[in-house]
Amino acid sequence: MRTEGPESSGKQRWLRERYARAPERDALFTTISGEPIEPLYGPEDLPPFEEIGYPGEFPYTRGVYPSMYRGRLWTMRQFAGFGTAEETNARFLYLLEHGQTGLSTAFDMPSLMGHDSDHPRAEGEVGREGVAIDSVVDMERLFRGIPLDRVSVSMTINAPAAVMLAFFVVAAERQGVPADKLRGTIQTDILKEYIAQKEWCFPIDPAMRLVTDMIEFCAREMPLWHPISVSGYHIREAGATAQQELAFTLKDGFTYVEHALERGLDIDAFAPSFSFFFNSHIDFFEEIAKFRAARRIWARELRDTYGAKDERSLLMRFHTQTAGCSLTAQQPLNNIVRTAIEALAAVLGGTQSLHTNSYDEALALPTEEAARVALRTQQIIAHETGVTNTIDPLGGSYFVEALTSKMESAAYNYFRRIDELGGMVEAIKQNFPQREIAEASFRYQQEVERGERVIVGVNRYRLEDGAEEEVEILRIPPEVERKQIERVRRVRAERDEERAQRALERLREAAREEDRNLMWPLLDCARAHCTEGEIVESLQRVFGRYVETPVF
Repeated sequence: MRTEGPESSGKQRWLRERYARAPERDALFTTISGEPIEPLYGPEDLPPFEEIGYPGEFPYTRGVYPSMYRGRLWTMRQFAGFGTAEETNARFLYLLEHGQTGLSTAFDMPSLMGHDSDHPRAEGEVGREGVAIDSVVDMERLFRGIPLDRVSVSMTINAPAAVMLAFFVVAAERQGVPADKLRGTIQTDILKEYIAQKEWCFPIDPAMRLVTDMIEFCAREMPLWHPISVSGYHIREAGATAQQELAFTLKDGFTYVEHALERGLDIDAFAPSFSFFFNSHIDFFEEIAKFRAARRIWARELRDTYGAKDERSLLMRFHTQTAGCSLTAQQPLNNIVRTAIEALAAVLGGTQSLHTNSYDEALALPTEEAARVALRTQQIIAHETGVTNTIDPLGGSYFVEALTSKMESAAYNYFRRIDELGGMVEAIKQNFPQREIAEASFRYQQEVERGERVIVGVNRYRLEDGAEEEVEILRIPPEVERKQIERVRRVRAERDEERAQRALERLREAAREEDRNLMWPLLDCARAHCTEGEIVESLQRVFGRYVETPVF
């Protein structure tokens, strides 16, 4: 940044002569690795114009498309999934009727961990935090009545993502929709699982093989599909700072690029299909700067480091979800305000897709009313606020541009530290990002407990006498688990058992050969009605299981 010139001296003079005599309230004025936020920003804080540029032009700081929301609004998604496939299907249809433009699927914990609903470790968790999907039969029920060639679908699943993608492709086949017509995203980002979310099935190296298999398969067979959504969301939910979310997410993305290149794929054959998934937290301007810095870094590195020539490879297109960890169980209606502010930051930051959390999610899965309010929040931002009338309305803001550059610098500092450890996979094995996040989370909690960081309704402005607002919450009855267990057992009983076992054996044989892409045998397993748990356990017989090294 420039530090000389008449503007700089004028700003410094103002700080000395006027601001020095002004009172300051007692609050946390820090950001970006503890650097203080300056009381004022001016022209001297702007980076060179080449770093800001125009929307739709390198380095894409101001947006990936020339017209942005003047041409097309972001995709409005609501994360939905609970109980059985039929119940979630009904919620999907309800949201589509109320104006949602894309579906986002939440899976229950057993599905995320690669267990069938009748596995002992699934007890008490079936359908609780998402929908239970055990086989292609459930996947067909989940999307019954939903035209998969016309609706974009997102699936939030990682360790067994290849299995769920196989189920989805076969379910679409049975609708008469070929794989090359399917649009949407499957998360697949296994590195952030080892860093933050802790849902895994296999050791890191074979898990990375599966990710690369999916990237290769989709590049050849599913040109409209995003085989990976590199996800900072869960890193942030684990307690990371905005800078850590930015740095670790991008470094994960670069690691997937490097593995695909090692596979022999051309960068421009797969990079355009990459998507990202970020958290939009409550610090309004910091989040906007994070999104802008992310686009700039990705474009520069894909072009200059990895040699991408297709402009589409340089475009960081991302989905955003408002911060679940910012929601409070105390005074839950306050969460409507938090979500609206976070959603506005995502829009002003240039997101391509957005999920707004429901106000009751600190208590339970969202009710229909809460989900509708969350969707209406996006629609009000889109149609009533005027923020979509011009492209990147905050571009050129002294504060936003300075903060964007600071975010970028903080990310590159983390890149250097990770490279010194041997890259992201090795850094994860050494628990580096895990430790950084744990320490950041601890610092944050100390600030809250000391009252330095105000959480409205929690450590300040609490209701008298411990009174709390009453809100209706969604409860999953225990019959759901019994019903799903009966269903998965019926699938096993009614299928061609010999065909299923042959498919599982062919999958194990392919897994033993490191140069085989496993997506094709996984599709055969799906068609043979093998269950998710059977497929995962078959692969674990070859790959082994992952045991985390404790950080502390």
